[in-house]
Amino acid sequence: MDYYISQLINGICQGSIYALMAIGYSVVVGVVGLVTFTHGEIIMAGAFASYFAFQMFGNNLFLGIIASFAASAFIGIFVYKVCYEQFLDAPRHVSLLLTIGVSMLLKNLTQILIGPNYLPLLGVVENRFFGIGLIGFNLVQIIVITTVVSLSLLLFLLFNRTRWGIMLRAVSQDKKAAAMVGINVKRTMLIGNCLGSGLGGIAGMLLAIYYQTLVATMGGSAGMKAFSASVLGGLTDIPSAALGGLTLGIIENLGITFTSASFRDIFAFIFLLLVLLFKPEGFARKRGIKT
Repeated sequence: MDYYISQLINGICQGSIYALMAIGYSVVVGVVGLVTFTHGEIIMAGAFASYFAFQMFGNNLFLGIIASFAASAFIGIFVYKVCYEQFLDAPRHVSLLLTIGVSMLLKNLTQILIGPNYLPLLGVVENRFFGIGLIGFNLVQIIVITTVVSLSLLLFLLFNRTRWGIMLRAVSQDKKAAAMVGINVKRTMLIGNCLGSGLGGIAGMLLAIYYQTLVATMGGSAGMKAFSASVLGGLTDIPSAALGGLTLGIIENLGITFTSASFRDIFAFIFLLLVLLFKPEGFARKRGIKT
């Protein structure tokens, strides 16, 4: 029984990271209106940015969050300028192909500049354990879950209590109508892309801390999980995307209690296929960014 409870807790923690990845992805897709294949490499960039921040300034999680958000948001600007801004009226596959190209560029540049080998990320968080009865959490799990919940609440307040949040929601729902009421659509799309990318970067930092390692090719798997969780949420419904990510993490970890850990992805993608087969819209509610 203890083993199953431990795996459930691992699933909640891992699912929280997937949820943050999916939230970032859904913000990008919701505001820009186009699917992206750069999100995995943006997550990877955030992981490496936090790694170098920890190397230079010590194991300061706050600085790690700032570094990962800033680096990934900066790449988000680059992606928007290269892949979206000049092609908003072009066929959708043009931007899609450009994001694939930028994704390959970022991955290969990282392999050239940093190397293809795994880098250890040890000692960032103390190895402490807290337990109540059969339920136990280590400090890393507490930090991961607390960070994701806190960022989710901040994002909710941003979208529902600030002028910029209302503008982002307006652009995600109807760009022409937003432009007619005086919203600078291109600038708002750029901000949304930076915000979603920055959240992906923080997810990359949490992923690296959780697994205590990072590598230039980690974006492939991370991007696929973000995309899958976002698809479960209908791509633009943020709470549903977060639920999709959390569900994938729990299913993966409960699934490996019956078999090898090497099969964890199979359980997640079988669940994805079953949901889309019987409920094609996933967990989504309706069009546009929903918070």
